[in-house]
Amino acid sequence: MYLTVNIQDYFWSSSPSDIEKLKLKEDRAKSCPISLRSWEYWFQEWLEILQPNIPVAQNYELSLRLTDDSEIQTLNSQYRYQNQPTDVLAFATLETDFPQPQVADSDLQLYLGDIVISIETAFRQAKKQGHPLATELTWLAVHGFLHLLGWDHPDEESWQNMVKQQLFLLSVVGITIGEQITPDHLYFIRS
Repeated sequence: MYLTVNIQDYFWSSSPSDIEKLKLKEDRAKSCPISLRSWEYWFQEWLEILQPNIPVAQNYELSLRLTDDSEIQTLNSQYRYQNQPTDVLAFATLETDFPQPQVADSDLQLYLGDIVISIETAFRQAKKQGHPLATELTWLAVHGFLHLLGWDHPDEESWQNMVKQQLFLLSVVGITIGEQITPDHLYFIRS
């Protein structure tokens, strides 16, 4: 089983003014030290650990788009009817209301969906939580990934289970933030 991750780096490749808005004095490597290789490895590890109830395929694929508040607000308004920026959106392609293939062809990549993260919101949340931007981005990415695999949090119990799963998956890639999660942080993720 192999997972391909397509990174759409809208934020970092956009004009320097976006970065200046965040008052980032460091270069990208210091501000967001997550390489494509790391993203691919982490998502692959998470997929293997979770072994989700999805159609069996030899290869899977997802897209991760790093963007700004303006674009994510547009998407949030269009798809969730909330005209405000948010930290992460996930657009799963494996919805239960649609027929799913029983067994995918071994040469076919099964597309899991899209994860969109606002770097601007992530930066504010990381600063408020007192951890690096890379930690916040990883937290948001794993949250979006769980949504792609069918996880949801319509009530408090399922929310707590999802948070525990996120913390576990972060620890698998060497990131621990359990003691740093505050009610404010949980609010940002839920909204």
